[in-house]
Amino acid sequence: MTFAIDPRLEADTIPLGDMALSRVLLMNDSRFPWLVLVPRRAGLVEITDLTPFERRALFEEAALAVDRLKHLTGAKKINLGALGNIVSQLHFHVVARFETDAAWPGPVWGAGVAKPYDDPQPMLDRFRRALTPDVS
Repeated sequence: MTFAIDPRLEADTIPLGDMALSRVLLMNDSRFPWLVLVPRRAGLVEITDLTPFERRALFEEAALAVDRLKHLTGAKKINLGALGNIVSQLHFHVVARFETDAAWPGPVWGAGVAKPYDDPQPMLDRFRRALTPDVS
């Protein structure tokens, strides 16, 4: 089995780069600075499908994404989640939250209609610089 991003994730995101374990995607919703980390291993559903070494790597990558996202955006809170109820492929959401955002204080899932970026390139460039050298 070959690694591939679930088509539903692919349809909602813009590729940003790769960390050692994870493909990093930018959620195409300009209302929320939102990254998605997808471990590049085929057939993963649960965190326990990763080896212990890979689990540690994923949490370190998520921690780096949280730190950099908070630094870049000045967010009040960073939400980190791995739900998988709709897309079962293992993936972590890393979402910057603000008291003024469209969903505060509730979850971002199902909050209104996504507003795609008019031009995602500036956001992609900011995140690529912030996550270097871990993301290329």
